[in-house]
Amino acid sequence: MEYETVCVVGLGYIGLPTAAAFAGRRKKVIGVDVNQHAVDTINRGEIHIVEPELDIAVHAAVKEGYLRAATRPEPADAFLVAVPTPFKKGQEKGSIPTPDLSYIQAAADSIGPVLKKGDLVILESTSPVGATEQMAAWLADSRPDLTFPQHASEDSDIRIAHCPERVLPGHIMHELIENDRVIGGMTTKCAEAACELYKTFVRGECLLTTARTAEMAKLTENAFRDVNIAFANELSIICDKVDINVWELIRLANRHPRVNILQPGPGVGGHCIAVDPWFIVSETPEEARLTRTAREVNDGKPEWVINKIKLAVADFLQANPDKTVKDVSIACYGIAFKPDIDDLRESPALQIVESIMNNHVGDVLVIEPNVQKLPGLLSKAEKVSYESGWDAADIHVMLVDHKDFKKTDLKFRNDKKYIDLRGVW
Repeated sequence: MEYETVCVVGLGYIGLPTAAAFAGRRKKVIGVDVNQHAVDTINRGEIHIVEPELDIAVHAAVKEGYLRAATRPEPADAFLVAVPTPFKKGQEKGSIPTPDLSYIQAAADSIGPVLKKGDLVILESTSPVGATEQMAAWLADSRPDLTFPQHASEDSDIRIAHCPERVLPGHIMHELIENDRVIGGMTTKCAEAACELYKTFVRGECLLTTARTAEMAKLTENAFRDVNIAFANELSIICDKVDINVWELIRLANRHPRVNILQPGPGVGGHCIAVDPWFIVSETPEEARLTRTAREVNDGKPEWVINKIKLAVADFLQANPDKTVKDVSIACYGIAFKPDIDDLRESPALQIVESIMNNHVGDVLVIEPNVQKLPGLLSKAEKVSYESGWDAADIHVMLVDHKDFKKTDLKFRNDKKYIDLRGVW
């Protein structure tokens, strides 16, 4: 089937680049988002997020008439759901987080009224195993006049598949096109239909499988990375206790031909690695022991960093008995969840800065070149330049290794404290 009109529900870090990619191949694309500001911004040919090359692609697509945004889905040949899949709020600390599929349900409810026979619906949101089938059930409830794969198998009126994104922020426009895609259909024909659609712009190989396997593949990829990062983070804590330079240790260990230890940091952030492993644990809590332990190690790293900062403040005051805690200023370098982007989702650096701001009575300075202004939860902190923070602060904390922080010849001083969580200094 020819998919000439594509409706993308959710215009965030995945949905908008995907919409732009289809529009760039002369498909008519309707982007849908509940955020009126995002809709208005896109319809002006501008973007509301930071991602290299995305602004050019969106501007061209809107100007040429292939992309427009709206707040409600409209009839199309294919529908892509790229909405958040967070955890349910209000859960007890230490409990296993429960996935919140309410955004997917809302998307399904909005798509249902405009579906017609022959349409394709793809869930792109990273989801727990079974979420695609649940979306299909919600769609079937809203449209009893149509048949769906769970009832009519290969003869269904509507095709449904899961195709998780697997891109790196900062390189999304390139990786959307070049990376292989795992495409999981509820039936073989569903997978084939989704493959036909993605081949519009994907140069990588499209790998067909079942919806459940595709869901688990994405979770597995991020759980694998989470376990490896947890080893590096745990190693950094051990090295700190026994007075060993973890950066030198990892560099030496990685000279072994079959060892490749990752770099430690203040924790793990982003909507994928910090979230997806919990989807596995929530489904199989007794079996996913290593996955859960890795999550707990990485989730616990920010608290360890906060305690390191408190010790640095105490050491500084001991060396400067004429000063009080209120006189001590702390400069925090970076609040994004990874280098050179503006994405703050699940950022351990942001969590650390928020905690310091709420508990430290002195000045808290934030150096973050990738955001224009600090988020509201950092209302008592002050955004400053690298040079201003370097000159003014007593305690310096490197949280995110942005490229801007590596191009400096600023001088270190013995009367100040430096905590480097990324090996920059």
